[in-house]
Amino acid sequence: MAQLGPFHKSLSISSHLVSLPFLVFVRKKKRRSTARSSNFQSRFLLHDPAAMEDNVSLEGKIEALLNVEKQMRLAGDVVGTRKAAMDIVELCYQAKAWKTLNDQIILLSKRRGQLKQAVTAMVQKAMQYIDETPDLDTRIELIKTLNSVSAGKIYVEIERARLIRKLAKIKEEQGLISEAADLMQEVAVETFGAMAKTEKIAFILEQVRLCLDKQDYVRAQILARKISPRVFNIDPAKEKKKPKEGDGIVEEAPADIPSLLELKRIYYEHMIRYYTHQNDYLEICRSYKSIYDIPAIKEDPSQWIPVLRKICWYLVLSPHDPMQSSLLNATLEDKNLNEIPNFKLLLKQLVTMEVIQWTSLWDMYKTEFENEKNLLGGPLSEKAAEDLKLRIIEHNILVVSKYYSRITLKRLSELLCLSFEEAEKYLSEMVVSKSLIAKIDRPMGVVCFQTEKDSSDVLNSWAGNLEKLLELVEKSCHQIHKETMVHKVVLKA
Repeated sequence: MAQLGPFHKSLSISSHLVSLPFLVFVRKKKRRSTARSSNFQSRFLLHDPAAMEDNVSLEGKIEALLNVEKQMRLAGDVVGTRKAAMDIVELCYQAKAWKTLNDQIILLSKRRGQLKQAVTAMVQKAMQYIDETPDLDTRIELIKTLNSVSAGKIYVEIERARLIRKLAKIKEEQGLISEAADLMQEVAVETFGAMAKTEKIAFILEQVRLCLDKQDYVRAQILARKISPRVFNIDPAKEKKKPKEGDGIVEEAPADIPSLLELKRIYYEHMIRYYTHQNDYLEICRSYKSIYDIPAIKEDPSQWIPVLRKICWYLVLSPHDPMQSSLLNATLEDKNLNEIPNFKLLLKQLVTMEVIQWTSLWDMYKTEFENEKNLLGGPLSEKAAEDLKLRIIEHNILVVSKYYSRITLKRLSELLCLSFEEAEKYLSEMVVSKSLIAKIDRPMGVVCFQTEKDSSDVLNSWAGNLEKLLELVEKSCHQIHKETMVHKVVLKA
């Protein structure tokens, strides 16, 4: 065989180098066609229910779908992976294999590199089957499984909150109030940006209610502070229509979530329960006033009349201060108060600076007070009757302090219809609470309602009065001089 020259050798090597990329291209093309064929078969299996034979067992169908899910997940196909996971869940539900359903949910969620969209779709799909479980134990097991899968995953935090609420409701129905309250407190929905505002408020109100049922009033107050009362005053119809950044990611609230005005009523009912425990009559009155301002309440006389009666009672029971006086005057200006004239008369007696006879007042309103137990909001506390008498005594002492600068204790006790010791006791309590400024001279038996002025205050007052006197003298001199000049002109003429 003839030997090749240098030129032929270089030509042969070049031809081999040219053929190598062509071979690599052919192999890559063959691999791509194989992958496309596999993906086509997987998609055909997903979208065609007839692709699985009816005689195949549940385990076989799940195994086939798991293989499809793996191929889609490794290929980064979001739609295919999500569809495969949902098909597995639906397959277990149709077969009523609840234990298998729980196992497959855990298995799919723990797969390496599992897509967030697939986990979200799988959890949402399984949540639809909670109410269709055959018994309570199966329902609790499914909820716990979904709860464990969604724990620590921010993209399913809303679903986890709803699952916790369902589980807490079951615990409450079983009488386990403490466990239900502890479950609800695990979730801080105020940090969920994608949850609807009304759903957040409803969830927090449920937390508050369970704490009140548990008689954990400290935690109930902490949770209630997460809701700003101003959020209930926003009118959705008057809000700006300009979309804000991030509005698109906020999910719509479920159909069973009440409206904002209904949530406002529930919120203040819970606050009334809390303030009743604290015996804070003024805050109870303000809560009833907020309920009274709800349009749906004001339109129905059968609803606003009991609420307005409560407002009047708690105004009378509230200690005297600027806030109580402001609410009292605002309530008296309400035209609806004419529908209940007895209560209008009661409030007018408190505004009028006249001494109120406790015995006559109690005889007039005792029946109304007893009937209040059957009205909206539950009965008044047992201490309310004593507090009512105390408020009338405080009102009478304030009236006396306005008309008297000094009065004997004997005369004061006669005006208050109290004994000597009781009059001194109530007067001392008002002085200690800084509702009134007074001094008691016990040896003389005299009460002085005037404050003892400091020497500097007396000097300043004297200087001010002297300045006014000099101004008056100067003005009088001017007037005399003016009259003199007028008369002189007349005489000369």
